[in-house]
Amino acid sequence: MLRQFVVGGGVSVCNIAIHALMMTIIVRVARSIGTKTTLNPSLLLIVMMSATVTVLMATHALEVAVWALAYLIFDVVPPGAGLIYFAFVNYTTLGYGDIVPGERWQLLGPMTAMNGVLLFGWSTAVIFEVLRKTMDRNAQMISAREKKPGDRRRG
Repeated sequence: MLRQFVVGGGVSVCNIAIHALMMTIIVRVARSIGTKTTLNPSLLLIVMMSATVTVLMATHALEVAVWALAYLIFDVVPPGAGLIYFAFVNYTTLGYGDIVPGERWQLLGPMTAMNGVLLFGWSTAVIFEVLRKTMDRNAQMISAREKKPGDRRRG
C-alpha cells in the first residue's frame, strides 16, 4: 500500500508542477494581453476565454498522459487495455469500471481521480480569474472611451 501512495503521490506532484507552470503562463499572458490590446471588448473576451480553455484542455490531456505513463511503467493496466483510456476514465472520475487495475495497484485509480478533481477545480478558478481580469479591462476600455474629450456619443 505504501508503494501505491508513493507512486500516486509522485505522479500527482509531477502533474501539480505541470499545472502550476501552465497556470502561471496563462495568467501572465492574460495580464499582458489585457494591458496592450486594442481589440473590441467583446472580441477580447471571446479570444481570452477560448485561448484559456484550449490551453487548459491541452494541459489536462498532458496530465492524463503522465498518469498513463506511470500505469505503463508500473504495469498497472491489464494487457490489451488502453492506457490513455484508463487514465482518462480515472482522471475525469467517469469511472466506467470496464478496466480494473491489478490488485497491487488498486489505489492508483482513486488517486488519479483525486488528482484530476483537484486540477479541474484549480483550472476553474483560473478560468474565472481570467474572465474577471478581462471584464475589468473591458470596463476600463469602455470607461476610457466615454471620457475622451470631443467624443460625444448620443444615447
